[in-house]
Amino acid sequence: MTYEGTAHTFGDNVNTDYITPTDYFSEPIEEIANHVFEPIMPDFHDRFESGDVIVAGENFGSGSSRETAPKALQVAGVSVIVAESFARIFYRNGVAIGLPVVICPGITDAVSQGDNVIVDFDNQTVRNETTGENLETEPMPEEIQSIYEIGGLLAHYEQHPEGLSLD
Repeated sequence: MTYEGTAHTFGDNVNTDYITPTDYFSEPIEEIANHVFEPIMPDFHDRFESGDVIVAGENFGSGSSRETAPKALQVAGVSVIVAESFARIFYRNGVAIGLPVVICPGITDAVSQGDNVIVDFDNQTVRNETTGENLETEPMPEEIQSIYEIGGLLAHYEQHPEGLSLD
């Protein structure tokens, strides 16, 4: 699986309240998706295009254990999130709903706002097409890749009720 898009960059400790502002929690997920990152990047919705890539620092997605934040990013059209590290529950929720989350040491030094990036799961690399720089991601188990390929943990379970399978 390969994802290509414009990078939208964020620093460390981007919490779920920054991703999905609490002012919109009573709204449908489609409306929440229109306001992702509003507290820290008010013009995000104006410059983001479906398929773009989120690049972030350490501890991305800290805070709430609700799936609202990764789901809103998925509904907004984020193709993949590449970060130095993720809050554990955000990472797990991303896998569960089929929103690709990739750990890539050094990503914040290698990618700037607006760069074009290619995230290649098969080769476990991120290439900054703008600068030509290549980085290796942390290895992703085949089981997690298979969950992404099917569209999330629930979709995987529907196809494999016996449990996690690589078939």
